[in-house]
Amino acid sequence: MLSKNQLGFLYMVLSVCAFSMMDVLVKWSETYPVGEVLFFRGFCGLIPILFLIPKENYKNFYKTDRPKLHFARCMAGLIAIVSIFIALRNLPLATVVSISFAAPIFATIMSIYFLSEKIGKYRWLAVFIGFIGVIIIAQPGISSLNFNYIYPIIFCLGMSYVAIAIRQLSTSEPVWLISFYFSIAISILGLLTVPFGWVMPTFFDFILLCMIGLLGGVANLLLGQSYKLSEVSLVSPLKYLSLVFAIFFGYFVWNEIPSYKTLIGAALVILSSIIIFRREIYLKKPNLIFKNE
Repeated sequence: MLSKNQLGFLYMVLSVCAFSMMDVLVKWSETYPVGEVLFFRGFCGLIPILFLIPKENYKNFYKTDRPKLHFARCMAGLIAIVSIFIALRNLPLATVVSISFAAPIFATIMSIYFLSEKIGKYRWLAVFIGFIGVIIIAQPGISSLNFNYIYPIIFCLGMSYVAIAIRQLSTSEPVWLISFYFSIAISILGLLTVPFGWVMPTFFDFILLCMIGLLGGVANLLLGQSYKLSEVSLVSPLKYLSLVFAIFFGYFVWNEIPSYKTLIGAALVILSSIIIFRREIYLKKPNLIFKNE
C-alpha cells in the first residue's frame, strides 16, 4: 500500500509524461491549422473533467458567482495556449519547454500588482537569475530576428495571470469548474477558425488529435491530485523531468540537438523557479503554477 507522498510522486510523474506526450503531438500536428488543434484540445479535454462533477450538481454544475474572473482567466489561458502551440511548431521542443519553466518568475512579478504581495530579496534574486536564463536561451533568436522566441515568453505571461486567477477562484470554485470553463473557451475559439479552413484528418490522425485533448485534461487532473495527496516540496521538482522528455523526443523524432546555451539557460531558469518555490513554502503561500495547456 503506497503512502500519500508516494502516490503524489506517482501522479506527478504520470502528469509530466502526459504533458510531454501532448507537447509531442502538438508539434507533430503542424500540418493541421492551430485552430483545429485547439478545438480538439478543448473539446476532448472536457471528457475527463465531466467525470469529476458531483452527481448532485449535474443540473446546475455550470453556475458561478464569479463570471468576470472566469472570463479573465480564460482569456489569459487562451493567449497562453495559442502562443505555446505556435512555439511548439516553430522552435525546438527543448527550447520551448525550457523557456516555459519561467512562468513562476513572471507570476512573482504579477503578484505584486494583482495580489499586493511583498517580494523579498531572495525572490527578486530568483527573478534576475531567471531572466538571465531566458535571455541566454532566446539569444540565438534575438540575433537572427527569429520572432518565434517571443511566443513561449507570451505563454509565460499568460500562465502567470492564470496562476493568480486560479489562486483567487479556488477560494470559492472547485477545480473542475475552473477547468470546465477553460476547455469550453478553447473549443469555442477553435470553432471560430473553421471559416479559415480546416483539414479533414485521416482516421489515425483523428485519434491522435483527440489524444491531445485527453492527455491535456488528464495531465491537469493528475497534477492537481498530486498536489492534493503529497507534500508540494516533494513533487514539484519532478516537473523538470519534462525537459528530459523534450530532449529525448526532440532528438529521436525531429533530430533536434539542444545547444549548450539552451541547457545553461534552462539550468538558470530551473534554479530561479526552485528559489521562488522554496520561498513560497517558507512563507506558506500555495504555489499554483499549473501548466494548463
